[in-house]
Amino acid sequence: MDIRLAQPEDLLGMQACNLQNLPENYQMRYYLYHILSWPQLSYVALDPKGRIVGYILAKMDEEAENAPHGHVTSISVLRGYRRLGIAKRLMLLSQRAMSEVYRAEYVSLHVRKSNRAAIGLYRDTLGFHSHQVEKGYYADGEDAYAMRLEFLENKGLHEKKTEKEK
Repeated sequence: MDIRLAQPEDLLGMQACNLQNLPENYQMRYYLYHILSWPQLSYVALDPKGRIVGYILAKMDEEAENAPHGHVTSISVLRGYRRLGIAKRLMLLSQRAMSEVYRAEYVSLHVRKSNRAAIGLYRDTLGFHSHQVEKGYYADGEDAYAMRLEFLENKGLHEKKTEKEK
C-alpha cells in the first residue's frame, strides 16, 4: 500500500472515497483549500493499481489568541481496505507534520459517539482523549466526542515565545 501527500489531482478520488463511506460530504473547493493551504498535512493511500482507497484531510487552526493546533477534518478508508493499519498510518503521518512543520501543541478531531471502531483507533491506539461532548454536532443530530492528542514536544513552546516578545 502506497501512502503519499495528497495532490490537487487526487481530489476526485478523495471525494469519491468520502461519498462512499461518510454521511458528511464536502464540496471540491473545500478539499482544494486544505491541500493548497496546508500541503504537508493531507495524505492519500493508493492500492497497487493507483486507486485512492483512503485519505486524511487535515488543517491547522492558527488563531492569534490560541497556540497553533492541528485538526483532522476528515479521514476515510474504503471498507475492503480496513483493519490493515491504513488509517493509523495516515493519522501518524499527518500528526508528525503538524508537530514538526507547524509546531502544533495538539491535534483535535470530532468523531461520532456511535463510531466505536474510530474511537478505539483514536483513544486506544493513538492516545487521544475525549475533551468534551458536542451535542448535536452532526447534521443528523448525533453527538460527537471532541478528542485531542497533545504533542508533548511542543507543549508550552508558544507561551515561551510570547514571553520573549514582551
